[in-house]
Amino acid sequence: MGVEVALDGRVAIVTGAAAGIGRATALLLTDAGARVALCDRDEAALAAVAREVGERAGGSSPLWQAFDVRDGAAVEAFVAAVVDRHARVDVLVNNVGGTFAAPFLDVSTRAEAALIAENFTQVTAFVRAVVPVMPAGSAIVNLTSVEAHQAAPGFAVYSAMKAAVASLTATLALELAPRGIRVNAIAPDGLGGVGEDAARGSYLGSGIPYEPAHLPPLGRFGSPDDGAAAVLFLAGDLSRFVTGTTLHVDGGTHAAGGWHRHLDR
Repeated sequence: MGVEVALDGRVAIVTGAAAGIGRATALLLTDAGARVALCDRDEAALAAVAREVGERAGGSSPLWQAFDVRDGAAVEAFVAAVVDRHARVDVLVNNVGGTFAAPFLDVSTRAEAALIAENFTQVTAFVRAVVPVMPAGSAIVNLTSVEAHQAAPGFAVYSAMKAAVASLTATLALELAPRGIRVNAIAPDGLGGVGEDAARGSYLGSGIPYEPAHLPPLGRFGSPDDGAAAVLFLAGDLSRFVTGTTLHVDGGTHAAGGWHRHLDR
């Protein structure tokens, strides 16, 4: 079929690369041969990841910058630095996101604006900055969440913004198809592999009369490596005819709906 599995020589931007799925993705794309550029606001953690990437890349230090992605000017400056070094961008992984547990009526307008900026506006900022320097055959991978597709008490604004990213993904896939740019998303389980007890503990004292569901049907929570593997698939040629799709990387949580597996059966 002539499908290239590796990403040899392709230039990839990974946002939120200091930890979790972002870190795992940066390392996996590097292992696949990509030249990775990294950003995050945690400078110390990002520097450590950059060292790991450099070691895996045979000693070639990646471009990395620590800044808050809610700063549109900083986003533009970072993308300009990537283009100055590599001349183009082939893969954009919009991984950054964040939230906190609180009933909607307890979320101030200021906190709401911050959640919108962190989970949606920065995605559009990166897309606007990167698409003009993307050649045909490039790919954008956005990270949403299972909460984009089901109710999420305590995370109303966050889940709404993740749903907005999912909708944006589908629309951009159509608008950018004539340029040969594919746009997809992954929706990991919202617990991020922290474990059931820790996930339930995050609700304590929040005033929310709900708790997360039990384990996904596959019997475990997802790991950052699970998310990174899905990103690699959508970034490369194995998914060359896939666009406008959200890939659920949640162990069956979305498919299960309100059903819960008893692990002793």
